[in-house]
Amino acid sequence: MKNNIKVCYIGGGSKLWARIFMSDLAVTEGLSGEMALYDIDKEAAERNARIGEHINNNPNTKSKLEYKVYDRLEDALRGATFVLLSILPGTFKEMRSDVHAPEKYGIYQSVGDTAGPGGVLRAMRTVPIYEEFAKKIKDICPNAWVINFTNPMSICMKVLYDVFPEIKAFGCCHEVFHAQELLTVMLKELRGVKVHRSKIYTDACGINHFTWITAAKYEDIDLMELIPEFIDKFGEEGYFEREGEDRFKFKTDPFAYGNKVKFDLYEKFGALAAAGDRHLAEFMPNKWYLKDPETVKEWQFNLTTVDFREENQANQIADTIAMAEGRKEFKVVKSDEEAVELMTAILGGETIVSNVNMPNRGQMPQMPLGSIVETNCVFTSDSVIPVMAKPLPEGACNLVYRCCVNIDMTYEGIKERNLDKIYQAFANQPLCNTLSIDESKELFKEMCINTREYLDSYYDLNTYFGV
Repeated sequence: MKNNIKVCYIGGGSKLWARIFMSDLAVTEGLSGEMALYDIDKEAAERNARIGEHINNNPNTKSKLEYKVYDRLEDALRGATFVLLSILPGTFKEMRSDVHAPEKYGIYQSVGDTAGPGGVLRAMRTVPIYEEFAKKIKDICPNAWVINFTNPMSICMKVLYDVFPEIKAFGCCHEVFHAQELLTVMLKELRGVKVHRSKIYTDACGINHFTWITAAKYEDIDLMELIPEFIDKFGEEGYFEREGEDRFKFKTDPFAYGNKVKFDLYEKFGALAAAGDRHLAEFMPNKWYLKDPETVKEWQFNLTTVDFREENQANQIADTIAMAEGRKEFKVVKSDEEAVELMTAILGGETIVSNVNMPNRGQMPQMPLGSIVETNCVFTSDSVIPVMAKPLPEGACNLVYRCCVNIDMTYEGIKERNLDKIYQAFANQPLCNTLSIDESKELFKEMCINTREYLDSYYDLNTYFGV
């Protein structure tokens, strides 16, 4: 296995994910080289570099890398083996509009970063940034493997492959892992068998944050057959699946959920939706699960406000500063993320199968070719090969297809800087299905004007909206 690598981390000032990734690298055997940190917030990247130095001195560390902060993206990319993309497109000011501006029209969003009106506006900010990333990767490190973590995931992946068709890129998301954890909970509660999620097989397919599990087994046990029994026993009260966590955590934690949406979708469509309920609800007509805050509470998930996100980030920054200064211990342990395992497989290590986001080359025949789909893929030496997915039930497929073509239309509109086309995709979001034409146009205008600081360089808002 190749072990001397350079990892370029774009968004290297990350308040949480960077240090989790750095820890996962550190506890992996046989790696060495450089972690190149680049961020428009250079001070944040420098803090993570100092945390990296502490990690190198930790007794649990098996692989030590040199952590370097770069002023120029071009220099960070030069010679990269892997490029990680993990950015926030905009600020909390823009996110506040994405999430909360639609509320006066009766549209509530539990996340607001992928589907719905918030997802479209976030995509409008993200695409131009990713166009530049893709061009620079093509020019400077065309043979690097690119791993995307940024949302909206599907839009980000569309840009990368459209600008640089030969790029070697995939998108990682941990939502399916949590659905796998739920299946292991079912196995433990109903059959008394406790296993880690990595020990079960699942066939998952769909689009990011709207993926479905159609088959699941542990040894000779068909886990799909456990779902109705588990719903009968735990469905009404809810069950948050994370190991070591209170199953009722959704009552106090804005990020937690009781899986009641997931159970309802299973009973309606016959497959297990494989994302957190906060994400799943946003792909549905808004009267299903997001009619109003009271309805959300009944479905046992939460509206994650931007106020909460700001407070949470402030706490993460405080933790990062304390860790960088050595005042707070950072535990160097393996997380449940899989990015490093995928990287080591690409480097020639053990072959692994995992779900990632890539262009549809036929692995999901129910979706358009070229659309970004999430399916299992086989990771081997310098190779990622999508696996043909089991078909979705027709009803679930129809839901996913609508959202898939919306994503493609959103991207094409943004690529062309065509506000008419973007608006059409905006108005066709399932969360917007109760708006009149005039209401949808007014909301689109308001959200664009609210976030124009990030849009004016790319779109002629004044002419289009007559302002």
